[in-house]
Amino acid sequence: MSQTIAPRVRTLLLLLLAVTGALLAGAVPVSAHAALTGSDPQQGAVVAEAPAQVSLTFSEQVAISDSSVRVLDPKGKRVDTGKPSGQGGNTYAVKLHSGLPDGTFTVTYQVVSADSHPVSGAFTFSIGAPSTTTVAVSDQEAGGGIVGGLYGFARYVSYAGFILLVGGSAFVLACWQRGTGVRAVQRLVVSGWLALTGATLAMLMLRGSYTGSGKFGDIFDLNLLSQVLQTKTGAALVSRLLLLAAAALFIAVLFGAYEKREDEEEKGDLTFGLAIGGFVVAAGLAATWAMAEHASTGLQAGIAMPADVLHLLAVAVWLGGLSTLLVVLYRAPSIERSAVQRFSQVAFGSVAVLVVTGIYQSWRQVGSWSALTGTWYGQLLMIKVGLVVVLVGIAWISRRWTARLAQTPAKGKGKEPVKASVGAVASKKSNGSAGSAGSKGAVAAKGSKNSKGGKGSTASKASTRSEESPAEKETAPAGGEGSGGGGGKRAAQLARQRAAVATARDKRLRDADPLRSGLRRSVLAEAGVAVVLLAVTTVLTSTEPGRTEEEAKAATAAASAEQTGEALSLDIPFDTGGEDGKGIARVELDPARVGGNDMHVYVERPNGKAFDIPEVKIAFTLKAKDIGPLPVVPDRIATGHWTASGVQIPMAGSWQIEVTVRTSDIDQVTVDKNAQIG
Repeated sequence: MSQTIAPRVRTLLLLLLAVTGALLAGAVPVSAHAALTGSDPQQGAVVAEAPAQVSLTFSEQVAISDSSVRVLDPKGKRVDTGKPSGQGGNTYAVKLHSGLPDGTFTVTYQVVSADSHPVSGAFTFSIGAPSTTTVAVSDQEAGGGIVGGLYGFARYVSYAGFILLVGGSAFVLACWQRGTGVRAVQRLVVSGWLALTGATLAMLMLRGSYTGSGKFGDIFDLNLLSQVLQTKTGAALVSRLLLLAAAALFIAVLFGAYEKREDEEEKGDLTFGLAIGGFVVAAGLAATWAMAEHASTGLQAGIAMPADVLHLLAVAVWLGGLSTLLVVLYRAPSIERSAVQRFSQVAFGSVAVLVVTGIYQSWRQVGSWSALTGTWYGQLLMIKVGLVVVLVGIAWISRRWTARLAQTPAKGKGKEPVKASVGAVASKKSNGSAGSAGSKGAVAAKGSKNSKGGKGSTASKASTRSEESPAEKETAPAGGEGSGGGGGKRAAQLARQRAAVATARDKRLRDADPLRSGLRRSVLAEAGVAVVLLAVTTVLTSTEPGRTEEEAKAATAAASAEQTGEALSLDIPFDTGGEDGKGIARVELDPARVGGNDMHVYVERPNGKAFDIPEVKIAFTLKAKDIGPLPVVPDRIATGHWTASGVQIPMAGSWQIEVTVRTSDIDQVTVDKNAQIG
């Protein structure tokens, strides 16, 4: 049975790796997490005189270096001073040299967004008149190319290593403490530690080139590495390495000193200590992602970071424990049904935590239904939710197999279907009791030799033949002569051979158990979906959140509207209810764009004549973004005419314009009308 399962496992794993590779390939280059929303001079603008500086405005704060913004003349020569500086808000500027000639200039920028992802782009403006330019802008986006692919793969490996390290350790401590002595489990957890450590070191070396030139040779530039260590992401990666050193000590105790403890009270105390220390290390490792990526910036960062830590821990406990269970079911001699049941309960709790934190993260990163369906982040999120639903469905099937294992007694003595490894017990005996085994073997051999033809001999031989299996007959030594060292060696060899036969027999019985086989198949299916889910999650963390993408689009549209804004004029009827209280308030906004505007308010009677009233007040509200009301009190400059300059509209959208008109000391009314501004 195992010979037929192995090819299927390999085929499924190859298929999953292919799907994973396709998903990761689709993630490179990564989407920008900050967008250029404006510039001065504007893209494509022709200015009469050379500007003193070039300023760039982004949708969020970014990290800049001396080479983040470059301005090149038509011949490709750099004409900026090379020291960008913040101008307040999300605007950054670089000074230009004086005496610039006429022609077309190229502005290139490469910055790092607040959630650690690189952003790049270029645009042109002209002085005097447009001209030809020799500057060629690379089509490669920041974070792309070979270095971007390697960095993305290292991110995937780091997540996988974290899951195996934390999930495998949690499975052993919480569900199956006997697993500390199982070699397959030890290798899995150590492999997770090695994968996470190696991936972290690789990301630290790749980071400078990944956010900079993208050249493979820059990976080994120590100056870039020094700059990376001063960034938020560099600090997170170094912190992760320090925590991995503590994790190495944890692994050494878990699979070393812990296994050797025989006193139950001492073992219980050590279990408690390992659980507390392991949780602190695991939470610290998860925090190295939360402090440097999506959770660290944007809306409610103080809540989002702890929620992200819990989310990562729940993923690790569930999927890492699932991977450990899969390895145990295929590689370990046995596992108690109670351990599988405990993991089922732990996994259920992890899924509950995932649902709560996942809903919060989805709301925070998406923000609207339009972003859920209209952005790549929202579409990936729906794919992830679908995979989680499939995974939970398969897990429900696994729980049914677990319940059947618990309810169905084993054949024969009513013990558990898969008992402790006979082979392991026999091999331990062979190491510590070779002398006694050898003496028993020698006595048995002599007895059979000295009793030729006797009835007792015949009965003894018949009994021995009936108890020996064919494999035991083949592996037994040909004779029993000899004593001393030779007999002891043959007896030890016999004990080892019998232990191997017993292990093979247990494996056949284990594989023949239909309940265990059903559980193995369902857990294998879970693990397969989990591999794809992990790939989608990795891509998701490298994709611009839907909320910020829509805000960037709105900001870009507002910048465009600033150039092409048209005056707005609204006629709003009113009736204060008093005598001579009816009229029309006309609100004019010029140029009706994001930023500063001139506003005029005209109040007229129904017959069109100017209406002399005591007071007019205006308020602007953008309900879609919970902005406002923004009050404006215009100045009266003539009968029925009020005006205000520099009326600030912070964002494009459908604004509600409220007009409060007071026609006497007691007669007042507020009327409103919606209008698109920007």
